[in-house]
Amino acid sequence: MRRRDHNIFANATSLLICGLLAGVVVAAAAFPAAAMSGLAAKAGGQTFANLPSELKDFSSPQITRIYASDNKTQISQFYDEFRSDVPLKDISKYMTAAIVAAEDREFYHHNGVDLKGVARAFVNNNNGKSKQGASTITMQWVRMSLAYSATNPQEVVDATKDTPKRKVTEMKYALQVEKELSKDQIVERYLNIAPFGNQAYGVFAASQVYFNKKPKDLTVGEAAMLAGMVKAPTSFNPTSKEGYDQILQRRNNYVIPGMVEMGAITQAEADKAVKEKIPTKVKPVGNGCVSVAKNAWGFFCDYFYRWWMGREEFGETQYDRERRLKSGGYRITTTLDIKAQTSARANITDEIGDKNKNALLISAVEPGSGKVRALAANRKYKLDDPSHPQNEMSSDPKKAKKGVRGTYPNTTNPLLSGGGDITGYQAGSVFKMFTMVAALEKGYPLSYTINAPKQYKSGYIIDSNSPSACSGTHFWCPGNAGEGEAGVYNMWTGFGNSVNTYFVPLEERVGAENVVAVAKRFGVQFRVKQDADLAAPGSANQWGAFTLGVSASTPLDMANAYATLAGDGMYCEPTPIEQITTQNNEKLDIGKSHCIRATSKDVARAALDAARCPVGDSAQMGQCHGTTAGQTHGVVGHPVFGKTGTTDHDKTAALIAGTTSLVVAGYLVNPDYQDHSDRMSHGTVNPAVWNTLADFMKGKPKVQFKTAGDDKIATGDQRSIPDVTCDSVDSARSRLESAGFDVSVGQDVDSKCPAGTVAGTNPSGRTIKGGVVIIEKSNGKGAEQPQTPQLPGTPTVKPTKPGRR
Repeated sequence: MRRRDHNIFANATSLLICGLLAGVVVAAAAFPAAAMSGLAAKAGGQTFANLPSELKDFSSPQITRIYASDNKTQISQFYDEFRSDVPLKDISKYMTAAIVAAEDREFYHHNGVDLKGVARAFVNNNNGKSKQGASTITMQWVRMSLAYSATNPQEVVDATKDTPKRKVTEMKYALQVEKELSKDQIVERYLNIAPFGNQAYGVFAASQVYFNKKPKDLTVGEAAMLAGMVKAPTSFNPTSKEGYDQILQRRNNYVIPGMVEMGAITQAEADKAVKEKIPTKVKPVGNGCVSVAKNAWGFFCDYFYRWWMGREEFGETQYDRERRLKSGGYRITTTLDIKAQTSARANITDEIGDKNKNALLISAVEPGSGKVRALAANRKYKLDDPSHPQNEMSSDPKKAKKGVRGTYPNTTNPLLSGGGDITGYQAGSVFKMFTMVAALEKGYPLSYTINAPKQYKSGYIIDSNSPSACSGTHFWCPGNAGEGEAGVYNMWTGFGNSVNTYFVPLEERVGAENVVAVAKRFGVQFRVKQDADLAAPGSANQWGAFTLGVSASTPLDMANAYATLAGDGMYCEPTPIEQITTQNNEKLDIGKSHCIRATSKDVARAALDAARCPVGDSAQMGQCHGTTAGQTHGVVGHPVFGKTGTTDHDKTAALIAGTTSLVVAGYLVNPDYQDHSDRMSHGTVNPAVWNTLADFMKGKPKVQFKTAGDDKIATGDQRSIPDVTCDSVDSARSRLESAGFDVSVGQDVDSKCPAGTVAGTNPSGRTIKGGVVIIEKSNGKGAEQPQTPQLPGTPTVKPTKPGRR
């Protein structure tokens, strides 16, 4: 027989080298206690009676399995040792018989220590023959238990080193174990802890790795092969030529005959078993997110893993948290919605290829819970093989010169959720939502009007050499995407048309620091140091460009921020967890939805009402005029809200669209080189977003958004506008300003009034206190049909082309 593999489970064969007398061994049969005391003396002077008899509680490492939200579809698994305990009733009776035949044929006839085996080993080992051990199944289980319950390296050494002292300790523990556990309980524990090679620990793992079946379905030949491996898993490895020959001989000539000898099987069953094939290949054992069941689930798996590693509940250090994940045997049901994930990946593929240097990223979050339902990208979630790379050189010229490859088509970077080197991407005008919320909180109603010029001279100070500075000054002067966007806007129309020169002055009036504060409450992370510095208290008041989305963000950040609106102003920390269950079937209250109020219900509902305008839906509390992604509502077929975003020179493009059930955020970016020259197209990102949302909503009832309880948050304090028709301009201005309005003179129009006098106002009738009123001068041409008065906040000219929106 070959010596056992020398590892932490190795058999110590030096027990009797210290001079065990033959007379002591013979006497042991009649006087076990006396014999054991003699052994103890040889083992170093410690009396047998003083040795401990109670094993420490321990738990062998178990597989943690990760499931989708249906609690049935396995996403992946994590482990240090591929093991999953199973009860004896779920293990083939042949396996139990085979392990006894292979390791301890007197198992059912001794009390934990086989003294005849001790004597036999002593005589054999001292006659120059091949080494034999005398460990029973109980003693072997004790040894492995001591190794797993060790709390420091020395305890591991003490539990596994080949010494007489260790053997005596095993005997003492084994005698006690046999008093407390039945034979079935002992063999069950043994089969669940024993190593079987090829990353398989315990009979469940071994059945999977070698035969791809459950342990209860093992045949005689299969059980005999596995049992034969335990003595020396490396030497008896059937995937190697030498190992195959040795395990074949051990199975057929030792284990199976032993099963017959024990009466566990008939000779006919044995004759059939020796003809069974022995596998020469094993089933690959996946571990972690690079081994997800479907590659498209990799980014979500990575998000879960990073979430776990960031939770102090699972350990003080990163090492502790990872060990707990990989050995705790948890059943983790995640929030991943298979339907939403599959749809998102398919819709991305319809728009852009995996080998494109630009990345189309989609995140989906459930409002009111923060549950992350999908994370998808036009990338394979895998490590690029450095010896056979598939990835192209980085699109960043500086990196390419150094031989650095890009993230396409393969990457494990958290492109959608952020972390590591991924700090996020500028997303443009989707950030205008934060300004609108801050304004509503400060008492500005949705109907609040601003006369938005072609270019606005702000009070924000920037470098006078910046192209964004007003000529000859150090003041920031932003413009719109198109000159035709100048005019009077309110929040419905300003948001619907994404008018920069409406939102910058609105931010000034509200206070940029208050806008940044809203973004923080809505979950925006400032991962770039420059952004974090600008967002710091006392610094944000000069961050005028914040409303235009110059701060880096991720699709997950912004999907969850907009979900806060649909969640009635409750910010829910994004989570990948539905339920975590322990091996003992305890349900942990970790990762469940954790929500706090970010803004009032009325503010959230009012902002959402205006956010219906950009995506082609109708506001309930006011009127929309103009869209930036108007097809969304028609495609989704449900009440919908959202916003587009575009950065300067179209370096990124974004669309966020949501219903009461799901919010989907899509970004089109270059994650490797954000200072690129490509122009990102909404024609790529928009369909992927609205089709993903439409697929998810298919068959679901149409649920209308709730409106604010206080109408004044929409209409404000409405005042009548004096009729100044045919007055002089100076007189009209004086009367209108006295009534509390912000007055300016607009363009000449056809009117029956004398040229140079007032033809009318825009708006006319009523508008908000302090709102903008434009005086329209008559050109004296006397139009036969009077002009139709414009509705409050209606732009004079519709936008003509996309910009930072």
